Amino acid sequence: MVAPPSVDAMIELAEVTKRYGEKVVVDGLTFSVRPGCVTGFLGPNGAGKSTTMRMMLGLDRPSSGHVLIDGQPYARLKEPLRKVGALLDAKSMHGGRNAYQNLRCLALSNGIALSRVDEVLEEVGLTPVARKRPKGFSLGMGQRLGIAAALLGDPEIVMLDEPVNGLDPEGIHWIRTLMKRLASQGRTVFVSSHLMSEMALTADHLVVIGRGRLLAATSMQDFIDRNSRSFVRIRTPEPEKLRDVLATAGITAEENGSGAFEVLDTPVERLGELALEHRILLHELSPQHASLEEAFIALTGDSAEYRTAPVAAAAPTDGTNTPQPVGTES
Repeated sequence: MVAPPSVDAMIELAEVTKRYGEKVVVDGLTFSVRPGCVTGFLGPNGAGKSTTMRMMLGLDRPSSGHVLIDGQPYARLKEPLRKVGALLDAKSMHGGRNAYQNLRCLALSNGIALSRVDEVLEEVGLTPVARKRPKGFSLGMGQRLGIAAALLGDPEIVMLDEPVNGLDPEGIHWIRTLMKRLASQGRTVFVSSHLMSEMALTADHLVVIGRGRLLAATSMQDFIDRNSRSFVRIRTPEPEKLRDVLATAGITAEENGSGAFEVLDTPVERLGELALEHRILLHELSPQHASLEEAFIALTGDSAEYRTAPVAAAAPTDGTNTPQPVGTES
């Protein structure tokens, strides 16, 4: 795939609100998705992500505010597949047409050379099944066909909703590499996913929403730093000596109950130097960095529409106590 000669298209939302009757699904969203990086779109179930992406593509109309694709609404784009390629629902392909025919119809309707059909089928690894109907495809094969459709117009903007659904490990690695390559070409890549581990490996920038409202729009690292706790874990057979040395150095350490200390705001190198200077034997000296998942839960916990009840502790097996329902007191 060759990058377009000028790739600087972006997505802009300004005070976008969407109501269905009295229910507000999206509430005053304002953010931009810029070219040259992979932007992850995160939020709990029911946060309004799918509705937001549908409004970007003109499938839903905002109740107020506006969405612009490269400076204009999607409906005004002259050649939409050349500007925006999107995967929202891999099952939307016509079940009576084979893979090649589905892509051929899209190409003809958008003035795209038919040679692109063969190119994208090869790109996504579906050339061997190009003459088969997608209704017989596995979930992963359906995802690949949907991604092929998104890439068909060699677009400046690529939008993908849960692109790794049904993909095997090789397929997940492939789509991750593809998104990074598209961003490196200067394209705008916007991807929604519930897989935090995958977003941590793929996204450079994050947009996070909860209950339809913007919670964060920042870089991956800044998001983790602001919404999580990082520390250095120290474990030693000489805890009293270590505690005294750290206190003398003005360093606060918390004991975590498992024989280890947790130290905030002190470089691991400094702690190692102190231990060496005072000849303290260490069994562990390791920086603990928070994950994207931990930061996401910390920020969005109060915004989740559906939350599970806490798990009740296991009842004793000696018959001395009766289990209590979750949320009750004995």
